[in-house]
Amino acid sequence: MAVRIGTSGWIYPPWRRVFYPEGLVQRRELTYLAERLDTVEINGSFYSLQRASSYRTWAERTPDDFVFAVKGGRFVTHMKKLRGVEVGLANFFASGPLALGPKLGPVLWQLPPNLGYDAARIEDFLALLPRTAGEAAAMAAGHTDKVPEPCTETGEPNRPLRHAIEVRHATFRDPGFVAQLRRYGVALVVADTAGTFPRLDDVTADLVYVRLHGDTELYASGYTAASLDRWAERIRAWAAGNAPTSEDTVAPDDPPPAAPDGRDVVVYFDNDVKVHAPFDAMGLRERVRSGAPSPRRS
Repeated sequence: MAVRIGTSGWIYPPWRRVFYPEGLVQRRELTYLAERLDTVEINGSFYSLQRASSYRTWAERTPDDFVFAVKGGRFVTHMKKLRGVEVGLANFFASGPLALGPKLGPVLWQLPPNLGYDAARIEDFLALLPRTAGEAAAMAAGHTDKVPEPCTETGEPNRPLRHAIEVRHATFRDPGFVAQLRRYGVALVVADTAGTFPRLDDVTADLVYVRLHGDTELYASGYTAASLDRWAERIRAWAAGNAPTSEDTVAPDDPPPAAPDGRDVVVYFDNDVKVHAPFDAMGLRERVRSGAPSPRRS
């Protein structure tokens, strides 16, 4: 299985002349990042519908084995709060993620802090999510004219499409929520937010999705060498197919299905304010690679 480590986004002016070298033009920044890491989150898709041509350009600027996670639109998660989102999902998938082709990795759905756990609401949303590129293309065909450059075709209709949910309300600390995610094979995001939001670490799928927002200060603080060592140890355990429990495990007595062949793990640093993210990602990647399997596409 694969371990991939990257950053949440890559277009940050403060990174220039700190991570990105002097004189590097903006259109080369993604390529520069992809030469040092093997995945990145596209988070502009959270704020607005992107263009299929943009997704194609991003794919062209990265190596063949690079993978993009794509953040689902806030119209679905924050405005509609997961209800009545059929058209919203159609527009999102029509807006270009399928243009990434085999470089399309998991889709991240980050829920707002004011949305508590409602089993029926979550059940309805999970049932809507497409499980293959073909299902996503079929859903995208129902898009509206709000999509600037519709992309509703895929060359690999049977290619699996995986999803992850990041929660930010304490009521999701419920074994019923963990059980729902496991039934649908959706990953529960392990989110380190410096104590700002709940951290849940139950393994719910063949994918473990980790977002590191800051060790001691949300979005701003870096991770110490000792902290990176601890995260590397956990990541190697998940990749090996283990599911270690902790005080953040919601359902410790209900273990996930066995994974004798291991699990995929993706990790994204979102502590970008002071330019820690790319350096922390490279540091963690180096630690994990010493004992982790070689990357493959998600």
